[in-house]
Amino acid sequence: MPHHSFGTPDDLLLKVTPPRVPRHQITRPRLKAEHERWRDTPVILVQAPAGFGKTSLLAQWRREHLALGRVVAWLSAQVQDDVARFVQGLALAVRSGAGRPTFGHTLLSGSPTAGLEGVTLWLAEVAQSALDVVLVLDEVDRLPPATRDALVYLLRNAPANLRVIVAARPDCPLDLDDLISYGLCTPLGPAQLRFQLDETLELVRARFGAQVDRDSAARLHELTEGWPLGLQLALSVMAAGAEPQAEISVIAAQAGSLRDEFVNLLLSNLVPADVAFLTRIAVLDHLHPALCSQLVRADDACERLARLVRDTPIFAASEASDWLRMHALARDELRRRFARLAAAEQAQIHARAAAGLAERDMLEAAARHALAAGQPDRAYDLAERSLYDSLMTRGRQGAVLEWLAHLPAEELDRRPRLMLAAAWSLALSERHDEAGRYIDRLVARPPTMSGSAATTSPASADAADGNDLARGRSGGAGPGDAALRCECALIQSGAAVYADDPDRFAALHDPWSTNPPLTDPLLLHVHANRSAFRTLLDGEPALARLRQQQAPRHEIGAAQGHLARWGDFIVGLSYLWEGQVRLAEKLLRPTLARAEGELGRRSAFACMLAAVLAAALWERDLPDEAAALLANRLDLLERSALPEAVLLGFRTLARMAAAEGSEHRALELLAALDAVGAARRLPRLRITSLAEQVRLHARRFRPETCREVCAQMDALLAQTEPAARRDLAAAGAPAGGRGAGPRGTRGAE
Repeated sequence: MPHHSFGTPDDLLLKVTPPRVPRHQITRPRLKAEHERWRDTPVILVQAPAGFGKTSLLAQWRREHLALGRVVAWLSAQVQDDVARFVQGLALAVRSGAGRPTFGHTLLSGSPTAGLEGVTLWLAEVAQSALDVVLVLDEVDRLPPATRDALVYLLRNAPANLRVIVAARPDCPLDLDDLISYGLCTPLGPAQLRFQLDETLELVRARFGAQVDRDSAARLHELTEGWPLGLQLALSVMAAGAEPQAEISVIAAQAGSLRDEFVNLLLSNLVPADVAFLTRIAVLDHLHPALCSQLVRADDACERLARLVRDTPIFAASEASDWLRMHALARDELRRRFARLAAAEQAQIHARAAAGLAERDMLEAAARHALAAGQPDRAYDLAERSLYDSLMTRGRQGAVLEWLAHLPAEELDRRPRLMLAAAWSLALSERHDEAGRYIDRLVARPPTMSGSAATTSPASADAADGNDLARGRSGGAGPGDAALRCECALIQSGAAVYADDPDRFAALHDPWSTNPPLTDPLLLHVHANRSAFRTLLDGEPALARLRQQQAPRHEIGAAQGHLARWGDFIVGLSYLWEGQVRLAEKLLRPTLARAEGELGRRSAFACMLAAVLAAALWERDLPDEAAALLANRLDLLERSALPEAVLLGFRTLARMAAAEGSEHRALELLAALDAVGAARRLPRLRITSLAEQVRLHARRFRPETCREVCAQMDALLAQTEPAARRDLAAAGAPAGGRGAGPRGTRGAE
């Protein structure tokens, strides 16, 4: 028998002493102890890497359970906790938490009971105590394997008056799959522990009050990705500065105190070999053990990565996957270090990354690394193979626009599929005027081959110009050329929507409105979305929804996700136009969540969805949620969004500011809306700005100011072409022309 050094109760006191709840910690409703998800669950398993706030959450739950009159026993695990010492700790934890000095007397005095017999005695005494006990076990990953087995035995045999909360690192092996399957154990992971935007806003407001506005707090949230440790570091840096809000700009510029804090906290505590390893794999956006091994060419790469994932707080693991990613704060600092490596080594690592990613069909990422490795031909080939499909199926518009900056004109002319991707991306952006130039280059190409619209070029150099596309003239070309002209018309009609030109949109769409010569189900889905929007412009929202339902969802399966979300955007607009704001909210909440998950919160499309949803929430008298949706998004809306979304976003925030009594803020937002309209040549935005100003001043009984603003509106209308004046009336409806919620428009209350 090995010799055991059993501690006295005094030696165990630190193990059963719970930590203090941080002074600035907020209670997150979705993580409250009595949340319905785990209210009646006997076992809760909290597993996440370091830095995700496991101990802080357990301390919060302890306080909440105490408030409900329960006995809370706290035990922090240690490496030296064999089974006997673990049982002693359990006994002392209940004795301390319940205030019963005689509890566990047998277990804490004399020779300790060996093996599982001690656990059984402890369970029996808890069952006989008639106490409602909550046992909190922190840092269970430190326990030796035999003690972890004893813990699993405890969890499987817990009496009805015992609930157990277990916190551990993700790599801690606990055989609880059957308990999870039967609903007797609820797991919590990094995804649940990560701060959501509204929680970050509340945390910043509780710490700094009005010193930091919503936009800056949202920017901080995006910088830290909701990572609890990253937020804690950032808040500490902000608190140390004279101007907390200004510190966010310093942090966002990847300089200053936060980087120093992070380096001191993490990188300086690692051995040089670990830092060198992290520096070289940081070039990857997504990490996999085999890919990292291929990158650094080291036999121990997989084991080293697993250890760093376990011991450092900088990695986030994908659910049920071996793929990982670094948190932005760590990745940015490590990439700065990578940039200081020798150019030859950088190129070699990028080349290996390109090869490894291409093997895994991650072609877009492989193309970027090939370009960085000095392999432009291979990079352009990989980009041509991936960008069009990535754009149509995942909405990766930003990636295409980034590649446009790298591609020489002659390379683009050689690759019609890339040219189509460029035309699509430019048409659906503030650069919509440029899309026509790429279409002209496409239709001017000599005949090559026939096929689908996404892969062919026209039959002759003069097969179609802009008017031909509008009229759908075939000029005797084959079916593949007709498909290409139809796709070009779809591209140009999208540009017309961004230009707020409904007449041109109708002229481009109507010739292809029935029986379009398309075979690609993705393009057929785009056509169905455009038909719905065309019907909405005609003032038929219910019919528009019917048109959108005709999209060929069953034919393209999972690839239709992004295009289906475009359909949801149009349907949400139709509900908002009718005043059906509850239906708009019900549809757009999950759509926005999926768009943010795939494209990012600050993607142009996610911002447009947020603007429509925020308008619906404002009508539903939920101003805080609406403001959170629009936080740190106006800059993207003004540059890259459809006119409807720009109008809704600015108008909603202006009306909220006016309702809060911040008239100066409301007028500032309306002036910004007018400036956006002038910069993008969208007179409807300018008219809306002036109309909202009249509305604001009229409610404050300022007749002279109202007359002056109305005169500005008349002058602006006089400068507008007659056809454009008709368009202002026709196109105004979807952005809220009726704008009536159940009680009318909230802004008029």
